[in-house]
Amino acid sequence: MELLACSSVDEGADPNAAQAAFPEGVEAVEGDFAEPASLKAALEGVRSMFLVSRLGSDADILEAARQAGVEHVVLVSSITVRTHPHLGPAAENVTVEQLLKKSGMAWTILRPTQFASNARMWAASIRQFDTVRAPYADIALPTIHPADIAAVARVALTEPGHQGRTYALTGPEPVTARQQVEAIAAALGREIPFAGISRQEARARMAVVFGAEAADAVLDVTGGDVNDELLAVRDTVSQVTGVPGRLFQQWASENAGAFR
Repeated sequence: MELLACSSVDEGADPNAAQAAFPEGVEAVEGDFAEPASLKAALEGVRSMFLVSRLGSDADILEAARQAGVEHVVLVSSITVRTHPHLGPAAENVTVEQLLKKSGMAWTILRPTQFASNARMWAASIRQFDTVRAPYADIALPTIHPADIAAVARVALTEPGHQGRTYALTGPEPVTARQQVEAIAAALGREIPFAGISRQEARARMAVVFGAEAADAVLDVTGGDVNDELLAVRDTVSQVTGVPGRLFQQWASENAGAFR
């Protein structure tokens, strides 16, 4: 089966370089999610589409897909739709989910929990041998390896039986911020100083980057307002893919270069 990958690209990017990154049988085409009209050629012949929301106007992207004849969309949403529906970012994800369900195309919705790759926010401190500072240092969340999200998406895109399904995705075990830093330290073969900090200190830093509302939302779902739904470990990854979910330690080992 021929697969076609459709993604946004930076202006001036080399399509040939993108093609080289894909395995045989995958065709790379250029499109810009911020310019839905550019997706017409990219979506030609595509039956299923993988969508990460808010790379552009989701309504326009979905309409472009519908007009191109796309039959099935696999959407990455968030587990906060289920655990923290009152938060602004969760409400935004609900809006995109509803747009997809009303589009007339078949759908599969993935709702992952905290990504293991969020640990990259500590990369600069670790590279500089500074102390990693994090709030809620000992709150354990079932952090998910991004490759497991991709693995579920691949199955949903290419195999029958997943249309009209919503999958809550987590990692196979809870892991705290302190344990994440310990795993990165083990992957690097050196100690990493770590210090827990208050919500107020973390918020002051995060609000500069994300804005106050988003900072509060992130702090709530990473420890300030946890609930049983957020803390639950689910075996959805293994049920869908037939392979156990990846541990955070594996992510740290695979991505150690980002912290050197």
